[in-house]
This record gives sequence, C-alpha cells and structure tokens, in this order.
Amino acid sequence: MRTTSEAPIAEPQSVTRAAEAAAQGGTAGGGQGGRAAVELEGVEHSFGELDVIRRLDLFVRPGEVLSIVGPSGCGKSTLLELVSGLREPTRGRIAVNGQGGAARLRSCAYMPQRDLLLPWLSALDNAALAVRIAGVPRREARKRAGEHFDRLGLAGFEGVRPGELSGGMRQRVAFLRTLMAGRPVLLLDEPFASLDAITRAEMQSWLAGVLGPDRHTVLLVTHDVEEALYLSDRVIVLSSRPAGVADRIEIPAPRAADRAAAVTSPEFAELKERALRSLAEGAR
Repeated sequence: MRTTSEAPIAEPQSVTRAAEAAAQGGTAGGGQGGRAAVELEGVEHSFGELDVIRRLDLFVRPGEVLSIVGPSGCGKSTLLELVSGLREPTRGRIAVNGQGGAARLRSCAYMPQRDLLLPWLSALDNAALAVRIAGVPRREARKRAGEHFDRLGLAGFEGVRPGELSGGMRQRVAFLRTLMAGRPVLLLDEPFASLDAITRAEMQSWLAGVLGPDRHTVLLVTHDVEEALYLSDRVIVLSSRPAGVADRIEIPAPRAADRAAAVTSPEFAELKERALRSLAEGAR
C-alpha cells in the first residue's frame, strides 16, 4: 500500500476504532503507521426524525481506493457529503488528513453523479475550472489542465464543447476537473451511473488505469457491485437505512489490470457472491 507523510491523528483510541483498524490490517490509530486519510468514529446522521446513518466507524488508509455499496436510499451520498465537510454529522467524529470541521473541505474534491459541465465552455476550460476558481490565470490554468488530456484519452478534444462530447468523454472531463482541484482525497458519487453498460465497462477500465499510478485516496459510491470489486482495494457494504456496515471485503492485491480477466475469474465470482449476499441480508 502506498504511504504518505501526513501526520497521524493524535488522540485516545476507542475499542471500536481499534477493532476497525485491526480488521483492516493495522493497529489502533493506524493501518499505515498510525496514519488515516479518512476516519469516522461513531458517526450518526439524521434529517429531522429520519435516521439515515447509525453508529458508523471507518478507517481509510492513505492511497486506498474504497468503494461503498448499499441499497438505494441508505445514505451513501450523504456519507460522502459528511466526509467532504458539506454536512456535519448529528453525532460522532470525522477527520480527513487529521482535520475535522469545515477544514475537511480543503482536503476533499467531490465529483457528483452528474458531470455538471458548463455548456458554454470548452472541454479544456471545463477541466481547468477548479484551478481558475483558485485564482490561477486562465492561460496557466489551461496549460495545467491540457497536460493531462493525452493521459486521460482526451487529446484533440480540448476545444470541443460538452454538447459535442460522448457521455464517457464528458465523465473524463468531469473527473479531470475534480483531479485538478489538487486535493488528496477524491469523493466519487456514482460517476458512471448515467452511462450505458458498454461505455460503463470501458470507463471502469480507464479509471482503473488512472488510479493505478495515482496517489490519491478515493471513496467511490456505486450501486454496481462488479464495479466496486474491480476498482477497489476494499469494499464496504452498507445495510438499509439507517445505514450501518453489513460487510467489509478486502480485495486481493494487486488489483487485476485487465477487466475482462478480473470479472470472469473464480475468485472474483466468490467475492461478488459474498457482496450480493451481504447486500441482501443488510436490506432486511
């Protein structure tokens, strides 16, 4: 697993948190030398009288790709909003790179379900938008974004507007915009949900290639169990609302580069069956 130089969260560890860390191959307070990229302890959240998330403990290692699956309406997107700092939990503690409260926003880049590209801007200007908002001059922002177009399969489409791009290419531009924010933690909320099955499979292979050499910590919300197992180092299965952890699935390392070979292997089939069984049991 990749490492980071960020400081550990220094405070007393609870028994629950110690068990969570141990289950993930670490010790209390740190699966990677005591460092957590994202940490939730006793998190609960409600909207008025509607309980969405019950007591939830989670320890995400630096550089880890973690997928979150669960029944519709169980609070997966709400969980990303809580991690990002867009919402505060009703109870419990959340830290991102050791920071709580609104400071979490400085460490997280959030990609929502819809690409939300601005139709009047080119693909290049859409990708550079986060950098422009940070105050970087337009020419420099475009230069920085343009350096990634070839790697992300977008070379030659810099001047094209969103309405002329395919769904898969729009998602790549939206992902690049998220990446250009320069935050160490990426929160991806159903990034391929709107795509057809063939394009979705292509985008999964593409994203696996991008995440392979990348050093970001990624939390990916998806309804697609196969997508979660293929892209992740670990999968968290949530129960129905109020959401709790129904299962934690470790993916054997290294993750397979070839999607077709990965999803048709006996080992993958076993993990998929386990995840589907956990989903069914958690939905009861």
